[in-house]
Amino acid sequence: MTMTLALWLVLIIPVAATVLILMSAGKPNQREAVTILSALALFANVLWLTGEVLSGTPGEITFLTMLPGLDLAFRIEPLGLLFGLVASGLWIINSLYSIGYMRGNREKHQTRFYACFPIAIGGALGIAYSANLATMFLFYEVLTLSTWPLVAHKQNEDAKAGARVYLGVLIATSIGLFLPAIIWTWTLAGTVDFRLGGILAGHVEGVALIALLALFMFGIGKAALMPMHRWLPSAMVAPTPVSALLHAVAVVKAGVFSVLKVMVYIFGTDFMAETGASEWLVYAAAGSLTLASLIAMRKDNLKARLAYSTVSQLSYVTLGAALATSFGVVGAALQIAMHAMGKITLFFGAGAIYTAHHKTEISEMDGLGRRMPFTYGAMLIGALSIIGLPPLGGVWAKWYLMSGAVDAQMLWVVGILMLSSLLNVAYLLPIMARGFFKPPAEDVAGKGLAEAPAFCVVPLCLTALGCVVLFFMAGDIIDLIAPIAGMQ
Repeated sequence: MTMTLALWLVLIIPVAATVLILMSAGKPNQREAVTILSALALFANVLWLTGEVLSGTPGEITFLTMLPGLDLAFRIEPLGLLFGLVASGLWIINSLYSIGYMRGNREKHQTRFYACFPIAIGGALGIAYSANLATMFLFYEVLTLSTWPLVAHKQNEDAKAGARVYLGVLIATSIGLFLPAIIWTWTLAGTVDFRLGGILAGHVEGVALIALLALFMFGIGKAALMPMHRWLPSAMVAPTPVSALLHAVAVVKAGVFSVLKVMVYIFGTDFMAETGASEWLVYAAAGSLTLASLIAMRKDNLKARLAYSTVSQLSYVTLGAALATSFGVVGAALQIAMHAMGKITLFFGAGAIYTAHHKTEISEMDGLGRRMPFTYGAMLIGALSIIGLPPLGGVWAKWYLMSGAVDAQMLWVVGILMLSSLLNVAYLLPIMARGFFKPPAEDVAGKGLAEAPAFCVVPLCLTALGCVVLFFMAGDIIDLIAPIAGMQ
């Protein structure tokens, strides 16, 4: 296979999968087989691309020239490699989980549900491999539009209202802020290509530089930096596999990935460090991660608590990028992978609980861990990874972020990160503690296991195992990111 064909397949496989899924309407076994095989094919293609790029083959292709010097093009670099592997790999597990969840809850409109997923993952990969801001923006919008029907899936009033907020906030921020930032960058630098070291040094300074950075950071609404976060908890009306897609696989990770890529390849970390233009963003991200954690503590609904947890955890990536240090960039990149694995485990657990017992409120789940030990055990591992305890992957992200804060001479950020970990403990561990140690409610009491279907339980156990595996694979991720972070 040639590199050109492999890059085309990044687009062709999701489109072909959607067509075949639509053609399989009324044939659930065939539809789900197409979903799984498409996910495997896309991941295999991403793995091949990764191997070729790491061996030195340029991963570049121009699909279309829109204006002189403005192309629709892919160029694969280390951050894109990491995000591409996370998105395509977790789609496989999410697809397996979806079978158990959708069948277990007898959800309607399953063909439409499955058909939207490949386009969303294709949009995420388009963002991952984008060669410039124009390409990134196009696939950013594809991702928004393809996930909107998933948020509105249940078609009740709550789902429609949540979907309106979701679409409204993300379109308003991208069109009103992100697009003007791209146009402004074009007028300043004469290009919107992603280049290591950035393209804006010598073209903008002072208040204008800070204003341009603010347009990008708040315009990339998928990063959920407060106050642009409202779409995320509103989207919790969607089925749990969609919540997992939004919070772990595609949407929010596409947001913080875009933030990190813009900081590294458009502004340049050295330029940001020299000018101090991103210092305000450190405060904004620190405030966002702390406030979201405090809100999460007050939520009794399990998915709502996890949603605000995600708002907080995403701010780690923005914080790492804003520190404008080598360790900060590495910590931000690690957080993309580590949080994805931990948070998808927690959302899978929430869906398994709903499927098996139709419980949504934490206060109703007392004693449930005794009847769902696999689900609750996996959720405990995911929670401990997010908290940042070894031997789980989340510890490395926090370690490098703290090291980045020390490098930037912002020791107060270390304190904020430590406080955040304590808040993580306060709002995550009580979920499992109530499940294992509280006396069970009458409708929970019973003998024997009462787990969700195997298609729900096995994927969440696999992602829990992934939290452990990532602890030992952190060195490989660091080696991948180190060259663009200035550590080599």
